[in-house]
Amino acid sequence: MVNAFRALQERGLVEWCSHPEELDEFFEKEEMITAYIGFDPTADSLHVGHLIPIMTLSWLQRMGHRPICLAGGGTGMIGDPSGKSKERNLLSPEAVRENIRGVRNQLEHFMNFNCGKNSALIVNNYDWLKDISFLDFLREVGKFFTINYMVNKEHVKSRLNDPEKSISYTEFSYTLLQAYDFMHLLEKYGCKIQMGGNDQQGNIVSGIDLIRKRKGDQAYGWTNPLLLTSSGTKFGKTEGGAVWLDPKRTSPYRFYQFWINTEDEMVEKLLKFFTFLPLEEIEEIMSKHLAAPEKREAQKRLAWEVTSLVHSPHAADTVARASEILFGGEITHEDMSEEMMEMLAEEVPYGTISTALPRSLVDVLVSVEACKSKGEARRLIRGGGVYVNGDRIEDENGTIEKTLLIGGRHLFVRLGKKRFNLIEIKE
Repeated sequence: MVNAFRALQERGLVEWCSHPEELDEFFEKEEMITAYIGFDPTADSLHVGHLIPIMTLSWLQRMGHRPICLAGGGTGMIGDPSGKSKERNLLSPEAVRENIRGVRNQLEHFMNFNCGKNSALIVNNYDWLKDISFLDFLREVGKFFTINYMVNKEHVKSRLNDPEKSISYTEFSYTLLQAYDFMHLLEKYGCKIQMGGNDQQGNIVSGIDLIRKRKGDQAYGWTNPLLLTSSGTKFGKTEGGAVWLDPKRTSPYRFYQFWINTEDEMVEKLLKFFTFLPLEEIEEIMSKHLAAPEKREAQKRLAWEVTSLVHSPHAADTVARASEILFGGEITHEDMSEEMMEMLAEEVPYGTISTALPRSLVDVLVSVEACKSKGEARRLIRGGGVYVNGDRIEDENGTIEKTLLIGGRHLFVRLGKKRFNLIEIKE
């Protein structure tokens, strides 16, 4: 069996770990290891920033181990202060439950929850945190942590030392809840490894310490790297905000474009992090990329692979083709499907006109403001710069017939090289 710890190190997915030599030996001798990562359900969708821990769990399952996805239904009602400069708004139980449903659907794209011995699990820590009394929690968990230990946590110190910031007792106690989660998963599922982002190192160590003090057992932890762009901004953030996995929040086309825009300096690392491509194949991709970086073949492969994982191979094919069309590629009749029109509708100017057909193309273009005047529309047609559904229009007196409509309602118009309009005609 492949040593999963070494394999993930080789792909760069291990930034820090608690016991490097012991972890390596643990993976060498154990046939199946159970490991978990927690997701706070602060939204009904995960975003690109969650993909590294998700890929880590998915890799573990592919190599024979059992992943646990912990949805923080309990801790999500409190909010993790790690890496935060101010108090979070507390979520209601109803909002948390709704968010968990959305997150679960997305996790199922990456892990198999019905494959036998190493099936992935989704658990909700609200199920066990809701039953423990405050007095029992203080006795069973709180007594094992000193105030000195907790105050020295970086996320606590940063808030205590800044007069404009503060931390409530609620958030101050968060690390104890996460430590208790780790111990609970060890007791119930034999889970001995917790993983997470770099900002989770302190919380992970708290769980390892609690397990050692309460159970006399050895647990382990590791963190994934924090990705930054060349400008120092957190990877996965754009001017429009987070890049979401939910297609209703970030369209598949814009999701694909996010990866297409990857900097050359980062693309090899991202291929290792966010795809299941063998390292040898990634080397070949990068070799071709370095020979002709202007073709952006490495970015195209990265974009297709990640879009395929998050949405589907079919969606990846469709958005890749849409991208080619909008960046000057030739349009074929095969491209002119209602599915393609629905995707392009979010990316190009969209106009609607109610009219009987046939109708003059010039009239239609002016009615939806694709052209400012009939004169402009006629000049473009005479110059060979107007295409309808991929076909060049040569007759400035041409009409739109019902048979031209895609799905019975759409026309896809290109004006010049890169001006596009999607027109809906209602008879």
